[in-house]
Amino acid sequence: MADALLGPAEIRELATRLGVSPTKKLGQNFLHDPNTIRRIVAAAGLRPDDVALEVGPGLGSLTLGLVGAVRHVHAVEIDPRLAAALPETVAAPNLTVHPADAMRVGAADFDPAPTMLVANLPYNVAVPVVLHLLAGLPTLRGGLVMVQKEVADRLTAGPGSKVYGVPSVKLAWYADARPAGKVPPAVFWPVPNVDSGLVAFLRRTPPRADIDRSDVFAVVDAAFAQRRKTLRAALAGWAGGPQQAEKVLVAAGIAPQARGESLTVAQFAEIAAAAKPSGVGGKLSASGRQPEEVDT
Repeated sequence: MADALLGPAEIRELATRLGVSPTKKLGQNFLHDPNTIRRIVAAAGLRPDDVALEVGPGLGSLTLGLVGAVRHVHAVEIDPRLAAALPETVAAPNLTVHPADAMRVGAADFDPAPTMLVANLPYNVAVPVVLHLLAGLPTLRGGLVMVQKEVADRLTAGPGSKVYGVPSVKLAWYADARPAGKVPPAVFWPVPNVDSGLVAFLRRTPPRADIDRSDVFAVVDAAFAQRRKTLRAALAGWAGGPQQAEKVLVAAGIAPQARGESLTVAQFAEIAAAAKPSGVGGKLSASGRQPEEVDT
């Protein structure tokens, strides 16, 4: 079936034969529109020598579009029934199926090494998956992912936007991201009650190579845990008090009365760097959680 894309009838027949019912727990909404598949593959900017990484291939709709466009496809599927059926559905020699949780895979799991992430991501884990893969797979040069439209807006938002937050800044640490279009609910089975959005990104060099990513992300988490507060107040728990926070902010060239939503990822990196000489800085926000990284 590698030469044909799946339509609504084929998707339902496959699901019935496999005894698969889409579940909210796994965020399963299966694509069944060939034109949308072609659009995603075209928008991804793939090269013939690319190695694509697909997360959550499901019944194989997007996989069928990818195997003809790149040198190799790695498909990571957490549902064992779907993972077992995928090689038969796609039947392509350049496909490797990994029955695994995408949050637990790393560079050692893939040969050849992935260069592009192209996926219809489960809505409930989209942000953590993207960040995990960019952190663990340095060979990824970019990607195109389909996520809930609201999440797409957050991932591509810039400073000053109402939806700019932890996902926006953390993705910006790794890559330049942009919105790449909207996808209507009607192309999925079952039909979700929200629109989907495409996010395209290309990896770039982090703002500062001399600062550990975890130190920068700790500042980001603290700043947005209390986003209505000034940075002087929001970073107090991270820095060890408002006066210490102000000292670090001034050293970084950031106004203590500014708010996290106005800062670029490079400015967050400057705060983390300024904290180093004085030994300031914790690993979590003042509330002890990392809200926007997991609450997508």
